[in-house]
Amino acid sequence: MFTAMAAARASAQDLPRGQIINEVECRNDPSQHYALYVPSNFTPARAWPVILLFDAVARGPSGVERYQAAAEKYGYIVAGSNNSRNGPWEIALDAARAMSADVDRRFPVDPKRKYTGGMSGGARVAMLLALTPGAMTGSRVAGVFASSAGFPEGLIESVPFPIFGTVGTDDFNHHEMLELDTVVKTAHRVERFEGGHTWLPVEVATDGVEWMEIQAIRTGLRPRDQKLIDELFAKRVARAEAQKNSLDRMRELKSIVVDFDGFKDVRPFKARADAMAQQQDVQDALKEVRAEDERELRMTAEVNQLRDRMKRGDNFARLKERVLKLLDQSKAGDDSSDRRVARRVLGGFRLSLAGIRDPEVLELLNQIRPSGQAAPK
Repeated sequence: MFTAMAAARASAQDLPRGQIINEVECRNDPSQHYALYVPSNFTPARAWPVILLFDAVARGPSGVERYQAAAEKYGYIVAGSNNSRNGPWEIALDAARAMSADVDRRFPVDPKRKYTGGMSGGARVAMLLALTPGAMTGSRVAGVFASSAGFPEGLIESVPFPIFGTVGTDDFNHHEMLELDTVVKTAHRVERFEGGHTWLPVEVATDGVEWMEIQAIRTGLRPRDQKLIDELFAKRVARAEAQKNSLDRMRELKSIVVDFDGFKDVRPFKARADAMAQQQDVQDALKEVRAEDERELRMTAEVNQLRDRMKRGDNFARLKERVLKLLDQSKAGDDSSDRRVARRVLGGFRLSLAGIRDPEVLELLNQIRPSGQAAPK
């Protein structure tokens, strides 16, 4: 990975292309900085879509690194704030306004194709910006890439922008993202990956950008490109056929039907998905998914109850015993439902006691380090 430092007042023509710039200083507010990626084929002769990213702990390059490959392939400028972090909303919103305005001044940005994205609390910032007209310069947000978290306050069934959500199998916000996938009725897609509470993998970020390209064509934000549609359709079909179990294959087929209806003949895929939904193995797998989710909620409630009792002076030993049992489950060598649930419950528990100073509790928390744990919100 190549990096470079940008001068404070560099113009678009002066900034390096095809490599991540870790620090760009906003011209009108030197206290605001962001990481930046400009495609190697950048030219000021046309307008470019932009992805504005927000990290939970102000690590701008972390998000930009994930989207770099997709940005290069599909022609996006990507910026990640080095100021936005979990905490008061105003800090994040000020960072978003400054970064958005600075990118607009430096580059010919397509005002109809400005996307936001983020991880954990940064995903909530990205969503808040999309839900708040006029929060940034330019027109409304064209779409949101939400990693490991969703809406800032409660679920919303219908929003005027597409949502590409992602969550790790060990992420303590796993249930939240499953709920988002179930509740939201407007254009959205939620993908899972192996891992914890962290930014999405590079290949999943590319999937997200490709999905947004299809959404942009559908809504008229970009011209119809049949060659691109055909390529992405073929990729998605191959992905569906490569799934190792019937439930995942059925889900992929259903998503193909939704995403490519009107662009391709999806009737054969709908018929296959409908037939698979009646298969016993698919119905059994769906029951297992629901049971796993219910078990996670039940165990979370149990641990939280013991935590609250401990705070009121109850015996710490009861909480410690339960947490250590979960810790043993979380360290199992082979992936399993029990291991995933234990890691998610422990991640949420550790977060719920952030800032505590009790030595016994701190000693216990130091033993809990779920896969991919970050400093979330």
